[in-house]
Amino acid sequence: MTGFKRIALIANIQLPEIVDSLKRLASFLEQAGYSVLLESHTAELMGDDLLPTFSCTDLSLELDLVIVVGGDGSMLSSGRNMVDHNVPLLGVNRGRLGFLTDILPGEMEEEVGRVLSGDYITSNRFLLEASLYRDGQKISSGIALNDVVLHPGKSVRMMEFDLYIDNQFVYSQRSDGLIVSTPTGSTAYALSGGGPIMHPNLDAIVLVPMNPHTLSSRPLAVGGNSEIEIRVASRDELDPMVTCDGQNDLQPEPGDVIRIHKKSQPLKLIHPVEHNFYETCRTKLGWGSRQDSSNRNR
Repeated sequence: MTGFKRIALIANIQLPEIVDSLKRLASFLEQAGYSVLLESHTAELMGDDLLPTFSCTDLSLELDLVIVVGGDGSMLSSGRNMVDHNVPLLGVNRGRLGFLTDILPGEMEEEVGRVLSGDYITSNRFLLEASLYRDGQKISSGIALNDVVLHPGKSVRMMEFDLYIDNQFVYSQRSDGLIVSTPTGSTAYALSGGGPIMHPNLDAIVLVPMNPHTLSSRPLAVGGNSEIEIRVASRDELDPMVTCDGQNDLQPEPGDVIRIHKKSQPLKLIHPVEHNFYETCRTKLGWGSRQDSSNRNR
């Protein structure tokens, strides 16, 4: 007995081609006796006015499971929106990469059915909270499942900032910015910047400089409970930006302080029981397989 009774569906509304998958999934769940709710924009995409709808901002919702139909971007958005609901997320992959979305459309009914019967594994992922302070006052904030990125906005010039970790000065840096990533985000933008791949179970944060002026500046991994503080240089003439998962923007000014730490509420992801992080890396990142190795040794 899994306890799943009320199941919500959320989709990437930028992909109208997923309507068929949504309708199939909703029909499958209804026929199996589950109560199905549609996120309001998802209902508009489907053209469904019969199933009940909900808004992600309604914290009074009582849900047992959220199924996200889309790609990793859809999971990131849904994760940020649903983390405070304390409800697990399951992903059906209709995007490109699929580090977070495991189930393929052709296997949807079979794999979702297995999950609903209790044949699954769970993974807890922590998010980062970023807060922007000006003259000691908090003026804006955001959360990220992948990463918080400080960058110079539209300018092509390097920016300057000071980094502190747990109130200890680390360095002053001139660079194109800084990526502060969770283990979940280590296979995303941080990887492109030369950061390490971290297993999702790690309780760690990685800081990846973006094109630093000093070649000795390298990615730095710190404990997951670290308090990170970035002080934007007061003489900086740029218009820097801070983005959370590439979506929510904070706009610091010279002299502002960005504070980043782990969000207290984790996000629970559900995967099919055969989910394997390293297999996903091999598939998505083009790592060599055992067959490749045996061919080279012939």
